[in-house]
Amino acid sequence: MNKANPMQRTGTIIVTGATQGIGKAIALAALREGKRVIAVGRSQEKLEALAEGVGDAAYGLVAEALDLRDARAFGARLATWIDTDPNIIGLVNAAGVLETGSLLHCDPESLRRVIDLNLISTLEVTLPVARHMASRQAGSIVTLGSNSGTAARMGLGSYPASKAGIIHAMKCLGLELAEYDVRCNIVSPGSTNTEMQQHFQTTTGSREGVLKGDPKRYRLGIPLGRMAEVEDVCDLVLFLLSGRSRHITMENIVIDGGATLGAR
Repeated sequence: MNKANPMQRTGTIIVTGATQGIGKAIALAALREGKRVIAVGRSQEKLEALAEGVGDAAYGLVAEALDLRDARAFGARLATWIDTDPNIIGLVNAAGVLETGSLLHCDPESLRRVIDLNLISTLEVTLPVARHMASRQAGSIVTLGSNSGTAARMGLGSYPASKAGIIHAMKCLGLELAEYDVRCNIVSPGSTNTEMQQHFQTTTGSREGVLKGDPKRYRLGIPLGRMAEVEDVCDLVLFLLSGRSRHITMENIVIDGGATLGAR
């Protein structure tokens, strides 16, 4: 599915979780900006649909079906990507999983699944890319966190803990990468109109409760009175990948309409 022509593109960006939601929006927007995009996801079918849907920009897309929990497989593919085009200027960690329910009564299998992908596997994927960027002394890493990683939430199982962990890990990594002129930031959305959010509303409460607040679950709700759209998050991520944000690193930027009162 490699349709890329790197000679006509201005650098390569790897996007995990690129088959749906925010990850898909970021992959498409980066293609429109003239980047070569390596879109990583688990579903071959969804990757093929992504490739078919980008039209004339398909020559800039490399679609890779990978399970990010297999760090060795990712590392092998990364080596191939670098051989093809070493100018990897960005990494977006958008892959993640949410399993709703009580943390108190969370079963061990759910706990491990969520922590494994959202924290451990994300970090395992990031480190070899970070080392490559450090060797070239250039690059920007953006990881999708969550406002639940800095403000306590109910009904999200181990998801907030996984996001809190990856937020802090990425800040520590950013500190190590600073001497190599590689930046590492986190974008933490609140409720965003994605497939994941729609599933959450179905299983735990109504959209009205998310927007207006619930004393037990959402506290103040969303002061701006609307959910984010994927484009709102996407625009911020693209800014952090670009040279326009060259003096921003180790930041966790919360984009949630004021739901957590600026907690970060």
